[in-house]
Amino acid sequence: MMKKILFSLLLVLVVGSVQAQEIKWMSMNEALEAQKKEPRKIFMDAYTTWCGPCKLLDKKTFTNADLATYINKHYYPVKFNAEGTEEIKYKDMTFTNPGHDASRKGRNASHQFSQAMQISGYPTLAFFDEKGELVQLLTGYRSAEDLEIFLKVFAKDDHKKLKSEEDWLAYVKNFKGEFAD
Repeated sequence: MMKKILFSLLLVLVVGSVQAQEIKWMSMNEALEAQKKEPRKIFMDAYTTWCGPCKLLDKKTFTNADLATYINKHYYPVKFNAEGTEEIKYKDMTFTNPGHDASRKGRNASHQFSQAMQISGYPTLAFFDEKGELVQLLTGYRSAEDLEIFLKVFAKDDHKKLKSEEDWLAYVKNFKGEFAD
């Protein structure tokens, strides 16, 4: 009887520890508030509800345990519906989506914050520094393995040392990825 109890307890502990790591998404307003208390970079997934590659990011890329752990450790991760209705307070301005039509299926009006960032396609991954300044946009689907270099180049501020295309190509050549797809 004691063996069964110990085995059951061990099984619960093992199964509980194998649960997939999930990204702890927040809103842009929450991330900007968090930066005031503890400065950290922001990683934003700007998506739309109708976007196929956006859904693929959620299903295949953002479920990667290594990627999720890295994002949670080094960034405030933001999930932003680029055609949604969220009110965003950024740089003493308020961004909304006055053209949003709740009865509309599929594409909708672009959010003012999307326009301000000059997002031209979905998904767009945006990187912000510790002061909330936009550093870089990355448009299109990326696997965890493809996204890793961008997450690390911005998290470590290595992008500030890259002054030319040759610098970037050398960085890519010497980069040792650790995320497995």
